[in-house]
Amino acid sequence: MGADEKIITFAVVKKITSVISFCLTALVATATPTEAPTALGDTLSLDEVTVTAIKQSTNLRNQATTLTVIGQAEAERNQAVSIKTAADLVPNLFIPDYGSRMTSTVYVRGIGTRIDQPAVGLTIDNVPVMTKENYDFDLMDIARFEMMHGPQNTLYGRNTLGGLMNVYTLSPLNYQGTRAVVEGANHGTWRAGVSHYLLLKENLGLSLSAQYGSTKGEFTNQQNHERCDWERLFTARAKVEWRNYDGWYVSNVASVSTSRQGGYPYEWVETGKIAYNDTCFYRRTSVTDGLTVRKAMDKFTLSSITSYQYLDDNMTLDQDFTEHDYFTLTQARREHAVTQDIIARSHDKDDDGYSWLAGASGFFRHYRMHAPVNFYDYGIYQLIERHFNEAIPEYPVAWDTRNFLLGSDFTSPSWGAALYHESSYQWGQWTLSAGLRLDYEHARLNYHSETHTGYDILNAATGDVFFHQDIDIDDRGKLNKDFFDLLPNVSLTWHPWQGKNHTVFLAFSRGSKAGGFNTQMFSDVLQQRLMNMMGIGIKYDVDKMVGYKPEKAWSYELGGHFECWGARVQSDLGVFFMDCRDRQLTVFPPGTTTGRMMTNAGKTHSWGAEFAMTVTPTELTHLNVSYGFTHATFKEFNDGKIDHSGKRVPYAPMHTLFAEANHSLRINGDLNKLLTFAANMRAIGDIYWDEANTMRQPMYALLGASITWKQKHYSLQLWGKNLTGTDYKTFYFVSIQHHFLQRGHGRQLGATLRLEF
Repeated sequence: MGADEKIITFAVVKKITSVISFCLTALVATATPTEAPTALGDTLSLDEVTVTAIKQSTNLRNQATTLTVIGQAEAERNQAVSIKTAADLVPNLFIPDYGSRMTSTVYVRGIGTRIDQPAVGLTIDNVPVMTKENYDFDLMDIARFEMMHGPQNTLYGRNTLGGLMNVYTLSPLNYQGTRAVVEGANHGTWRAGVSHYLLLKENLGLSLSAQYGSTKGEFTNQQNHERCDWERLFTARAKVEWRNYDGWYVSNVASVSTSRQGGYPYEWVETGKIAYNDTCFYRRTSVTDGLTVRKAMDKFTLSSITSYQYLDDNMTLDQDFTEHDYFTLTQARREHAVTQDIIARSHDKDDDGYSWLAGASGFFRHYRMHAPVNFYDYGIYQLIERHFNEAIPEYPVAWDTRNFLLGSDFTSPSWGAALYHESSYQWGQWTLSAGLRLDYEHARLNYHSETHTGYDILNAATGDVFFHQDIDIDDRGKLNKDFFDLLPNVSLTWHPWQGKNHTVFLAFSRGSKAGGFNTQMFSDVLQQRLMNMMGIGIKYDVDKMVGYKPEKAWSYELGGHFECWGARVQSDLGVFFMDCRDRQLTVFPPGTTTGRMMTNAGKTHSWGAEFAMTVTPTELTHLNVSYGFTHATFKEFNDGKIDHSGKRVPYAPMHTLFAEANHSLRINGDLNKLLTFAANMRAIGDIYWDEANTMRQPMYALLGASITWKQKHYSLQLWGKNLTGTDYKTFYFVSIQHHFLQRGHGRQLGATLRLEF
């Protein structure tokens, strides 16, 4: 270990020790065993808050899975308005903030990939979000955030190999009134939102919310001296809920969001500068409508979840990220998706201790994509002409024009269907559960790739044109893939002390992450075909290069949920091992290419642990710590050049840590007038950036703090993040053999005003 790494490690350990010492000091100073808390702001009564859940137990702490639950007070105190900001509070969950809102990459337990299918599922008020590119948006009035770790495929289907995130928003049946928020921070960042909840009738509620935010950005493109990470964001939601005494419950949630961003503040490692000369932006408009209908029968409950989802986005970027005119990429897509899930679930266990859940689900998804790559003067010379002319200097080539287009258009309809069942049997202190999902998915890709250009072959001795070659490529084709899978789970749960809310579990499950097509590879296929016509390219097998298989893993987990001291202390502990096959990895194809591709890279093993504890010694003091450890390595992976067996899996952090302590002071003994002091720390690392483990981000820690003045109808919070200005990186990649990094956000200071009437 070098001197710089020792200094960084010592600094991180010192910060961690300081925060833990603060937590322990606060615990000793405020904990009085004879004093019972009367209002625990962050402690959740899970029997009450999970009534909206369709497939989960009414008590999450009885489930055989490691879980994290973030309540409304904790989310607001830490400015957690999206899954990306909430992830900081969850052990082993890492959602790096880089690029744009399109790049919603999720890593958990060493599982995750940068493009295409997500490794962790997401539902908003029970409605699944189909597209990873639509994961990153801000929500008002989050009632709670749940993270269930490990494969959840048996009940929730595709792309829940690493786990499932559930977000629930406030219900107009449980809360009525008006809420508003105004927030400002440095770098010209601000947001404002308002929501209203009312009862139209005794059992019919309506909520409306809207918010708008913008930022001028933090990072400057030194080529044009403009901020490159500016953003304007708008979201609006309408929720209608109805229930009656005959067991009916109906909820419909409609939402629309728009995002307009600059983006991609990637600095060239060679120069240490963000400096590119062409346009970069990301634009997204999404519309979602989700309908949930539930009817309680005599012996079971029947539920239906239906959704329609629309996404219209455009990513345009200077793909070489340098001041040279290499090439630009546009990826414009319009997608429609429909999902349907029908669930039958028995009521509480009968006299024999037996309960069950059965369901059928399906989806249809269709998108059209326009993805041209524009080659410019410098790119034509460096990537095509130079290679040919070095090989045959006597007869160099010169392109007809100093720019040309590689055009790619796609349509991709896909659909899937599944049947699933889970049974549980309880006898005494033990519960045995087993489930199975039969899952089928069909994916099709219709592609059209074309380019129309030409070049002259010159006589180097005379400079005359020796020959002219026209290039007219017009390729059309169809690719089809079918995936069928069986996804079982088995768990054994033990409740060691009757009347106590303790659970110990052992769980085995098989998870899967969907396969598909690398649409971004078609520009490379077209480029290499063009160069192959000149005798210098690599001939690609389109089906092999473009398609990839599902990623699958067996997961083994031992854990428990525990409570003591009258529920003042709640803790969760789990250890896991994941044996992953056909691991999906984002790599760069051979040759001098413009893009990236998904490939199945042999086997990986992940093992580690997760620990979380909340301590609420009094109604005014709350302590929280969560820690995750993951050791993920390749067991088999040879990229054709290097055998990476034994190397760490890239982008997956080994450690994640969140620690927080907050204490409130009553003003004049009034619980409606509180002054709250809070301090927290987030620590992440090490992160390796490449399969060869030559580049890494050492562990780093970010300190935060806030002071909140709260009265009955309003609160004012002054807050800060990364108060020490820690320098760290969130992303690394390679483009045309150039290395790039993105820096993490520096010191952030802000104020949040909340109103409630």
